[in-house]
Amino acid sequence: MEVGYAQLTIEGVAARAGVGKPTIYRRWSTKARLIIDAFLAATNPELSFPDTGSVKEDILQQMHKLVKVINSPRGQVIATLIGGGQTDPEMIEAFRANWLSPRRFDCSQVIKKGIERGELRSDVDMEAVIDALYSPLFYRLLLKHAPLTEDFVDQLIDVVMSGLNDRLAISNNEEPTKRK
Repeated sequence: MEVGYAQLTIEGVAARAGVGKPTIYRRWSTKARLIIDAFLAATNPELSFPDTGSVKEDILQQMHKLVKVINSPRGQVIATLIGGGQTDPEMIEAFRANWLSPRRFDCSQVIKKGIERGELRSDVDMEAVIDALYSPLFYRLLLKHAPLTEDFVDQLIDVVMSGLNDRLAISNNEEPTKRK
């Protein structure tokens, strides 16, 4: 956070920690892995999904937490990792494996519960749902074309979730949509 990714060096980290470079390299083979682990340690506890009994509320609350992280200085770390990962395959792989994949897995578990409870259609494509929910957040983070607010998340949840629930079609006197 103090010097940015490009200026960060293992030598600087070792000096700040009061250890030698070999100590750092024993635990983190690259600067990217060090950054990812530091970011995860600061962020993971904040981004867990609640279990409110409602898939919509669980995802909404978790997305509100994510918006707070993205709007904090840690959001710039996310943007840096994604941006840097475009030319650094090891960095983007570390980001995907250690930050993105666990979040997607957690979200898929929430969606599965929603399907089991009858809140969502059973034929939903979980990967598409996760992309539809979360991609707009990263789009706004990276392009900064519009503010990323909780109100935006509320609207996004309403739009995406309305397409996942057969009861909406039933309430409009239509047959439930069955997609293949």
